[in-house]
Amino acid sequence: MHGLMRLIQAYPSIESLRMKRIPLALVVSLSVAFGQSSAAQNLLDLWGSAKSYDASYQSALALYKSSKNRADEGLAGILPTMALSTNSTRNLIDYTPDVVTINPSNPSSNVIPYQRWFGTHIATFTAVQPLYRPANYQTYLQSKSVLAQSVAQLVAAEQDLIVRMSQAYFDVLVSQETLEFTRAQKRATEEQLAFAKRNFEVGTATITDTHDAQARYDLVVAQEVAAQNDLNVKKMTLDQLVGMQQTKPIPMVSEAPIERLMPTNIDEWVANSEKSHPNVLNAKLNLDIANLEVKKAVAGHLPTVDLTASMTGTRNLDGTNTSGLSSLSTHVLNKSVGVVINVPIFSGFYVENRIKETENLVDKARYDFEFAKRTAALSTQSAFLNLVSGIGQVNALKAAERSTQKSLESNELGYSVGLKLNIDVLNAQSQRYQTKRDLAQARYNVLMQELKLKQASGILQASDLNEINDMLEHQP
Repeated sequence: MHGLMRLIQAYPSIESLRMKRIPLALVVSLSVAFGQSSAAQNLLDLWGSAKSYDASYQSALALYKSSKNRADEGLAGILPTMALSTNSTRNLIDYTPDVVTINPSNPSSNVIPYQRWFGTHIATFTAVQPLYRPANYQTYLQSKSVLAQSVAQLVAAEQDLIVRMSQAYFDVLVSQETLEFTRAQKRATEEQLAFAKRNFEVGTATITDTHDAQARYDLVVAQEVAAQNDLNVKKMTLDQLVGMQQTKPIPMVSEAPIERLMPTNIDEWVANSEKSHPNVLNAKLNLDIANLEVKKAVAGHLPTVDLTASMTGTRNLDGTNTSGLSSLSTHVLNKSVGVVINVPIFSGFYVENRIKETENLVDKARYDFEFAKRTAALSTQSAFLNLVSGIGQVNALKAAERSTQKSLESNELGYSVGLKLNIDVLNAQSQRYQTKRDLAQARYNVLMQELKLKQASGILQASDLNEINDMLEHQP
């Protein structure tokens, strides 16, 4: 949790850090977004474009920015509030007695009708500083946890985008290699078909060899059509993900060292997932928020204390409604400072029921937290075993590739001397190219399983793409 809080403190500048990490890739990606891409792109080029284009990641980023403002809103409940109000009125007194009397010898006793205008201007400034408002303080702590949750969700969205973009990138490369191997098999089968026809013409082979070769050739042609369509679909998927058209992923070098796994202890990965996975952190923060909600509910029984200060200025223009005709304007300024204590007595059992409700929600959050840890541990164990299995499969397929090559050579030699049938050569060719396709896919699967293992354990970062990017073929 302390590590996550440090991440929260540093996260306001994460956008500038991201721009510093791969500025060239991002600029290039933005400049060619939805345009024709003239050059091949490596993994980092497309990562920069995907990060600026993917709606799911941008949604998590917007939520993070919103949570920053919400955290500031929570702080407002423990800070002072100030307000200024003013009003102005104008009044008319129209005095008409029932009997009008005029006494020249005593003018002061005369009662005559008259009219008089007077006005009032009032301005009031008030300030309130909460001294003891436990519910407001718990709300402030909750807002910080909500901000931490948005950071965890943003990290999860970034990790998910890394996996999705890498998967789409490798899917295109696998489809490309599959198409290349299929075309190579098509050429080999075509040569074998021509060879069978020549042997039949000279009488050294039966028509069965020609039919077998023709059937295998037609099958490979159908596989080529399917492989081409699969490549088109995979390219469209990658284009859509990164916001570009006609992307050209750079393939991996054939002898890239992909068999690596550190640490080798599965328990270390599982332990790391239970404390670092974004979903686990998010569930832990949900539990913290639920506990704070209980404290807020308990605060409904507690008093509140506020320090208040006010200043009111009143100006009477031309007197008041009780002053005489010749009254002068007056100005009155009132100042006050005090402490307001509010003690709740009875709220219709609202507070008691609210406490019970929040306590049950704490139990729910606790079970959700435990479920998140178990899920992360299971995902990590599965990813670890898949990676170990993938590495073993690559090693086995490398041996199988050598074996199928020797098998093909032996069958071709046997067929040339009449010891093997054409169908044996065709089967050996098919097995060889199928093994090469499986090996290419297995090598990319190992890289994906490594990324998924890091994602499952919660430590996957964009910088992990650098190591994979170094395995790609060099492009000028």
